[in-house]
Amino acid sequence: MSLEIVPKDLRHLRACLLCSLVKTIDQFEYDGCDNCESYLQMKGNREMVYECTSSSFDGYVMLSLTEGSVTVWMSFSGNFKPGVYAVTVTGRLPPGVVRELKSRGVIYRSRDTAVKT
Repeated sequence: MSLEIVPKDLRHLRACLLCSLVKTIDQFEYDGCDNCESYLQMKGNREMVYECTSSSFDGYVMLSLTEGSVTVWMSFSGNFKPGVYAVTVTGRLPPGVVRELKSRGVIYRSRDTAVKT
């Protein structure tokens, strides 16, 4: 696993609202989301980082393999990159982003346990 994906600091952590990947705000702005960049386009766009990530999340899970019991338990579908993931993330993607995802055939499942989908 590349160390670039592991959060470099415990302050300013955020979780992607689409895949739950946890990184610092600067890492999201510099590299985007390793799983969702083609959809969310956060790289170089701090406004999109704020809209598509949340600083409110619970729990951490380290994913070092692309398949296994953690991917099933977290309901990951597809090939998620190794990294640190939040168990739950508070918040929802903006409606415009959700519409764009739907038009591209991407299913958005909120990881916010307080919100019924």
